[in-house]
Amino acid sequence: MNYEELIPVGMEKVFLLPGELCVAEKPALMATLLGSCVAVCLYNRKVGCAGMNHFLRDRALMPNEPCGKSGDTSTSYLIQSLMVKDRMISHLEAKIFGGGEVVASLGLVGGIGADNILMARKILKEYKIPIIEEDVGGKQGRKIYFNTQTYKVEVRYIASRHKDYSGRKIRVLIVDDSQMVRKILRKDIETSTDFEVCAEASDAYEARDRLLETDPDVISLDIIMPGMDGLDFLEKIMQYKPRPVVIVSTIAKAGSPTVNRAKEIGAAGVLDKDELGLYKGSENPRLKYLATLKAAAMSIVKGQ
Repeated sequence: MNYEELIPVGMEKVFLLPGELCVAEKPALMATLLGSCVAVCLYNRKVGCAGMNHFLRDRALMPNEPCGKSGDTSTSYLIQSLMVKDRMISHLEAKIFGGGEVVASLGLVGGIGADNILMARKILKEYKIPIIEEDVGGKQGRKIYFNTQTYKVEVRYIASRHKDYSGRKIRVLIVDDSQMVRKILRKDIETSTDFEVCAEASDAYEARDRLLETDPDVISLDIIMPGMDGLDFLEKIMQYKPRPVVIVSTIAKAGSPTVNRAKEIGAAGVLDKDELGLYKGSENPRLKYLATLKAAAMSIVKGQ
C-alpha cells in the first residue's frame, strides 16, 4: 500500500519537518520521517481533536530557540494547544514514536534518541497523560502516518542510510518548475543503470513533501521557482534534512555569486543549464549531469 492509499477521500494530508508541530482543525493524515527525533501523537476522543509534534532534542541548546525543536517545550506546547479545545487533561491520550539511534544516517552523537524518548515520557507523566502506544528506540528510522480521525498510527521502518549503493540504484528527486526540464532530466537519469527517479516536484513546497515521503539519496534542484526559490529551500534541507543536492539552474554561471552562495549553503554540485544544453540532446552534457549526481550521492553531507 502506498502513501496516497492511506488517505481517506477528502482528508487533508500534512507533512511535518523536524521542529514542527500541528493541531488538526479537521480530519487529517499527519506524516513525518523520524531518526533520532521523536514524535508525540496526542488526541482527545471526547471532542475529536488531535495533534502531533516532531522534536530534535530533549532540551534547548540556546536561549530563545524555537519551542518546536526541543522535547520539553514542544510537547508542553502541544498539550496546551489541545487543552484549548477541552480543559479536562484526563481526556488526553498519547502515543510516542522514534528515538532510534541512527548515528550513521544522521551524523548525531549517541544517546540523543534515548534522551528524546525519556523527555517525551517525562512531560506526559508530569501532565498525567497515559501513553497508549510506543514504538521507540532501535537502530532504524521510521516513517509514521497518524490518522487524526481514527487515532491510529501506521509505522514503516527505514533501514539505516549508507553510501554503499551496491545491489540498488541511486534514488533521485527532481525539483524544477518546468515540466519539460523535469522530463528531460528524468530521461537522462533513466538511461543510466545506476539511477532511478523516486519522485518529481514543481516547487519547494511539493519537494518538501516528496523529500519526506520518498527519502531520496540525492536531489536535483532548480533555483528559480515560484513561492520559495531553490537557495532558500537548500538552506532548509541542510538545516532540517541534510541530503546531497546538485543545483541545476540557468543562473548558476561559473564564478557567479549564486554559485558561491549555493556552495556555501552546502550544495554538493552546481551545474549551469545552458552549459548542459538540456534541449540539444547531446551526449557529453548528459554524462556530466550523471557524473555530478553520482559524486554528490557518494559524498558525506554535514549533519547527514
